Amino acid sequence: MTGSDSGATSALAQLLARARGPMGPSAELDFGVESGPLAELGSVISQLNGFFLFNAGVQVFRVGDEGYGPDLLSWNHEDTWKDTYDGLADDLFCFGQDIFGNQFAIIGGEEVVVFDPESARVAPLGNSLEEWAAWLLADEDVNGAASFAYAYQKELGALDPAERLVPLTFFIGGGSYDFDNFVARDSVTAMRIRGPIAQQVHDLPDGATIRFSVD
Repeated sequence: MTGSDSGATSALAQLLARARGPMGPSAELDFGVESGPLAELGSVISQLNGFFLFNAGVQVFRVGDEGYGPDLLSWNHEDTWKDTYDGLADDLFCFGQDIFGNQFAIIGGEEVVVFDPESARVAPLGNSLEEWAAWLLADEDVNGAASFAYAYQKELGALDPAERLVPLTFFIGGGSYDFDNFVARDSVTAMRIRGPIAQQVHDLPDGATIRFSVD
């Protein structure tokens, strides 16, 4: 675990102090900007190269060719999984995900959002990783899946760092959080499964009838 002596009471420092990592060898990450969420991300990864939070309910990606779980830069290549979303994920620079594959991302180098893999809809979290960290800490169970991640893995075994959960009946189709509604899949596969579905439901109004078509 690695923390920061400066700003030790900040939400981001609290997360780092509780993190399980690193997931890869030490690395320096510099996006060439002096402020904003990308600068914060570079600082975080330079301190701790990839980590888990909240019983592995949240994962922050590592950088480099060696390590556990997805590589940050490879994860953001178009042909890794974003191509299955047909442009709906192109603006995202994803730096982490929760156990269900919801993506934590930066848009335009300025805004931090959470991206729903089933609908490709984004919800703004703020303009800094500090605000993202505060949002996670405000409700670890809802925003960080802490209790679910602990209970699921206690009963069914720990997920591999490269795996996330996919609901057999999607949440947008009324799927439940019962353990038997989930299957562990490689993180890339988990996203590629849901991309074509997200294309179909992204622009539908709430309450619309959904008829999936999967090729």
